[in-house]
Amino acid sequence: MAARESKPFVISREVAAPRDLVWKAWTEEKRLAKWWGPKGLDVRVSKMDLRPGGLYHFCLGPDLWAKWVFREIVPPEKLVWVHSFSDEKGGVTAHSMAPTWPRETLSTLTLTERGGKTTVKLEWVPINPTDVERRTFDEGRDGMTQGWTGTFEKLEDYLRG
Repeated sequence: MAARESKPFVISREVAAPRDLVWKAWTEEKRLAKWWGPKGLDVRVSKMDLRPGGLYHFCLGPDLWAKWVFREIVPPEKLVWVHSFSDEKGGVTAHSMAPTWPRETLSTLTLTERGGKTTVKLEWVPINPTDVERRTFDEGRDGMTQGWTGTFEKLEDYLRG
């Protein structure tokens, strides 16, 4: 019997900015470092290699390291990456504040423009989770909504300049 898969977590937000600018905010290291992360955590260290197989390695706050490994890049409409928590050297680690969080999640970002505004849609699902990791992900949707809402608010503040 196959293990049950998690239903993707999906969140979207319409922002008052053209898609090209929103794409740059997600894919240019210096721009991303100015707004990325949940409220209360700012990017302290950042390094990006934007290409399939490349990565964005960063540190939020004093010592919360994470990385994205890019899988698909379709400017200016789609970005797919594997998100994991890491150490300073880029190794995959458990989330320091939530050790049963999935080691890797697949993030799919799509950007759609209409009338000068852009809809930012993010889908997030664990990759090969243990039963405990899947349960943590499935039960953590309220926290994910809160975290991503704060992150999108920071993006909007950045785009307003």
